[in-house]
Amino acid sequence: MAAQTPPDPDDAGPGEVGAIVEGGIEPPDHPDDPDLPENRGGRPAHQPTGVVDLGTRVPLDRERIIRGAIEFIDHQGLPLLTMRRLGAALGVEAMSLYRYVPSRDDLLDGVVDTVVDELFSDDEVHLEPRHGWQDYLQRLAHGVRRIALAHPAVFPLVASRPPAAPWVRPPLRSLKWVESFLRALQTSGFTSVQSVVAYRAYTSFLLGHLLLEVAQRGVAINAVDDPDGSPTSTALDLVEFPLITELQPLLSLDETLAEFEESLESLLDRLQAMLESGSRHLPSLAVEEADLEEPPPSGM
Repeated sequence: MAAQTPPDPDDAGPGEVGAIVEGGIEPPDHPDDPDLPENRGGRPAHQPTGVVDLGTRVPLDRERIIRGAIEFIDHQGLPLLTMRRLGAALGVEAMSLYRYVPSRDDLLDGVVDTVVDELFSDDEVHLEPRHGWQDYLQRLAHGVRRIALAHPAVFPLVASRPPAAPWVRPPLRSLKWVESFLRALQTSGFTSVQSVVAYRAYTSFLLGHLLLEVAQRGVAINAVDDPDGSPTSTALDLVEFPLITELQPLLSLDETLAEFEESLESLLDRLQAMLESGSRHLPSLAVEEADLEEPPPSGM
């Protein structure tokens, strides 16, 4: 009897977050969407899956390994990523990777950090509000959306990996971006409490919309999703839901870009009203807002 290959201890189970629909990411319904990677000189996210070709063999380092992992996930989905498969794609033994990434978890942390850091190379995103806080937030929102559309199979990971500061909500993750966000609002007149309210509302909007958008393109966003879209019920079951059946043409429309813009505008209008009225809705804090508003000691 032929010897069997031992199971890879890093193998992920079926249905894990980041699984891709068979045949690849679904092409967009609106190919003129300006946030799509193919409209910005990048590789279309719906490029057919296949063997990852990572090019000519070059010296191994942490950055190359992480970039290779991102490319692997983009092509084949997160569940198929193992140290053994990544090593094969890079043309090295899996054990060689552990010198630079001690574990799969460390590798995934590096993937998240690298993808979020793509905001720094996005010329349309600013670290400070050069043209006002609303322009700053609009640019940042579209920058995060471009990340989600360029790396749809990675984005659920961005939305779930624990950050260095566990009280900080995804998907910004980078503490430099969170600091930039809070400073942009406070220098624009928001109080400390209002800035936190704004951050929570803003990140909730981004997560909710973008996770649904990548799911619509064919990526599992939780462990119970079926990325292949296999039906669990027959069409006959819909006889009990005549309104759903009647409205199917409308319910199945892809209006994600328009909905993103409209929801973002509504959020900015809400924050503007909060700024003008001085309202807030955080619960009582152990520290008085007056203490939070105190300027830092000189020299800091």
